[in-house]
Amino acid sequence: MAEGLYRVELTAIFLARLDAIEAFLTEADAAFAFDDLLDELRATVIPNLARFPRIGRRYLANPPQSAEALAQLALLPAGAAAALREYLHGDYLMLYTAIDAQETVYLLSIRHHRQLSFDFASLWPGTSRQVKE
Repeated sequence: MAEGLYRVELTAIFLARLDAIEAFLTEADAAFAFDDLLDELRATVIPNLARFPRIGRRYLANPPQSAEALAQLALLPAGAAAALREYLHGDYLMLYTAIDAQETVYLLSIRHHRQLSFDFASLWPGTSRQVKE
């Protein structure tokens, strides 16, 4: 039954974003919300992505409209932008990509739905601006 499951890996940037979310929630006296997020990642998000790596919508299904965002996307390696997907869970939007040849899903970033952008500069070398939606 485990056949066909993708491995789900959390990138260093995803883990750093989790640290930032934890700091924010702790400062807002809502540390319990971070514990809930971790529980939901383990119990729901990761198993869903392992079974259904294409569950999220394509990031470019609603392409960004700003000149800055379009310029940022143009700096990504060939095919990278087209492979990006978004997974919405509760108050959080996660950016990920699924690599079929490796049967692996890479969680690239996470943000609260009220944040403005993903930081692509830290995801790929050679990029320097954030993509704003």
